[in-house]
Amino acid sequence: MVIVNEFGEIGLDHVLIESASDTVLLLDNGCLCCTVFGELVDALSELYHRRHAGELSFERIVIETSGLADPTGIIQAFLSDPRLERLYRVSAVVTVVDGVNIESTLDENEESVRQIALADQIVISKLDLIEAERRSARHTALETMCRKINPSAEILAMTELERSAVALFLCEGCDPMRGEAAAWLNVLPQAPSAVEELRPHSNRTDVGCVSFIRDEPLPRQALQLFVEGIERNVGRDLLRLKAIVTVAGEDRGPAVIHGVRHLVHNIDWLDYWPFEDRQSRFVLIATGHSSEELRGLVALLERFAVRSAAARRSDGVKS
Repeated sequence: MVIVNEFGEIGLDHVLIESASDTVLLLDNGCLCCTVFGELVDALSELYHRRHAGELSFERIVIETSGLADPTGIIQAFLSDPRLERLYRVSAVVTVVDGVNIESTLDENEESVRQIALADQIVISKLDLIEAERRSARHTALETMCRKINPSAEILAMTELERSAVALFLCEGCDPMRGEAAAWLNVLPQAPSAVEELRPHSNRTDVGCVSFIRDEPLPRQALQLFVEGIERNVGRDLLRLKAIVTVAGEDRGPAVIHGVRHLVHNIDWLDYWPFEDRQSRFVLIATGHSSEELRGLVALLERFAVRSAAARRSDGVKS
């Protein structure tokens, strides 16, 4: 099933998709991340129930947004709407990067930075339009640019998908609840104190990225205060928060934290340990902050959370 979203009075993209008419749904009343949000939720709910009734047959839904869409709102829908949370699971966010025009796109459209930052997979297109002698260097430069915005995404060239495009959409994604926490988090080996200044070409938007490992377990109350502090102080600038956290006193396994913008999903618990050292791993990506600024803010929030939780425990013992 394919859902196509177009921004404009006349929709054309759905006409170009060769498929049966009952497997393509057009949402053309506005941008998917804002004016059509409610329509998307209703459409997904209706599709599921039609499938359950035997009127439709599909295993996956591909949502093709307009180039103007901010994907954070779509991901939030699956985290926050009770209907969608029960019926669907997001496998992956796929972003196509224009290999010829990406620099100007980043300069002119803040949404394009968010689309790259939120991607699980990045596909670089139009490399075949670049002169053969420059193609390899251009490919490397584009990968470097994308890595600075999103260090954990899988990056592929469109030419690599000629024989495996279907496999891209059949991707199950990495789900920590299925035993894939390490791949889902995808923390680089230099994660402890590893903070790099990550600035895309765009003059309009800075993207900060922080990944770190915490040696000591976090008390549960400190973890709650830490997450709340990120929500309040980073809020709508938060593109992605992912963490596997060892919680003091919890023997069942670590906690899984997943957040987009000001919405952090309810804490899930793993029944296995994805890392032998049992240390906590955090990854944060946010706009409007340099990586150094984001690192300082996160360190401050962590110290405040730990000390506040300790003070509350102390007050509880005294009383």
